[in-house]
Amino acid sequence: MKDFGFKIPQNIEFGIGSLKKLPKILEESRSKNVLLISDRGLEKLGVVVKVSNIIKEAGIKCTEFLDVVPNPTVDVVNEATEIYKNVEATSIIALGGGSPMDVAKAVGVLANFGGKITDYEGNHKVPGKVVPIIAIPTTAGTGSEVTASAVITDESRNYKFSVFSYEILPSYAVLDPELIMTAPASIAASCGVDALIHAMEAYISNNATPFSDAMAEKAMELIGRNLRAFVANRQNVDAACAMMLGSTFAGISFAWARLGNVHAMSHPVSAYFHVPHGVANSILLPTVFEYNALADRGRYEVIYNYICEGKEKVKNFKPQMLVDEIRKLNNDLGIPKSLSEVGVTEDMIPAMAEDAMKSGNIPANPRQTSLKEITELYKKAL
Repeated sequence: MKDFGFKIPQNIEFGIGSLKKLPKILEESRSKNVLLISDRGLEKLGVVVKVSNIIKEAGIKCTEFLDVVPNPTVDVVNEATEIYKNVEATSIIALGGGSPMDVAKAVGVLANFGGKITDYEGNHKVPGKVVPIIAIPTTAGTGSEVTASAVITDESRNYKFSVFSYEILPSYAVLDPELIMTAPASIAASCGVDALIHAMEAYISNNATPFSDAMAEKAMELIGRNLRAFVANRQNVDAACAMMLGSTFAGISFAWARLGNVHAMSHPVSAYFHVPHGVANSILLPTVFEYNALADRGRYEVIYNYICEGKEKVKNFKPQMLVDEIRKLNNDLGIPKSLSEVGVTEDMIPAMAEDAMKSGNIPANPRQTSLKEITELYKKAL
């Protein structure tokens, strides 16, 4: 067994109604002036005002930045950072899915260390702790509340880049399943499969360890047994709780094991064609896992037993059985079958393949992958 290390540096609160613990968390973090980063969709659903009222009733100043967009850009980060500085905020609350949390992490970096967010592109370039961030996820999907990366789109390059550093981990996470119980079925489906992919890619990663495996296996158990039920009825409390916890455990697993070709390839799809991250990942999943089957070392069968509808273990398992089950799951949940269905065109495949190869997830993928092979995978998924 190879050497490895891990730490759990965050404070996490889980449970129905746990949002009510926010004033206590703010007090513990000595937050007197917060910037609430979220989006207009959550504003329309009444989630933003619900959280801001809790903050204000605790006697804490709260300024809102709600112009976060899917696949957030450098410009959005700059705008939010300017507001943070102008109101002299001392901490950040990130409310939403991965996009508000990515922006919050980036603002946290610039607020403490200045410069441009592109200065921190890559691994471990953040020199110290960022400003305190409290993450409140409203989707069971990204796991961003416990991950060490922020993914930002640089429109000047049509490129999604990552800032990866354990210094940007949120200080606190509040996991209240009530916040995911109003999600539309399509969002619950794509985010849920995304969370499952986090655990699956971490589990087969070249960087996997017994610690990341433990998190990934529990995530796959919780998500695999509850994803269909949650999409069918978001008011299913037990399924919502399982999905929320599963998403967080999956986030912890890939924070320490990295991901693979699915995520490396999905980022360019989102950057060039504005396809939601979870949808891009879900479409690419069966194609990439079919490719990776050659490198399977017994882990496909473990994953299969977590996500298949039947609970009895099968005899004479073959890796293709997992690929077929993934396709069935996507079909059951209404996920598009191909990249062409979401507007991706073949002429951009060379540029997307070049960008995918720049990802730090490529080396973690269990089957070695070249530019040529990434290109062929895109064509197959098209």
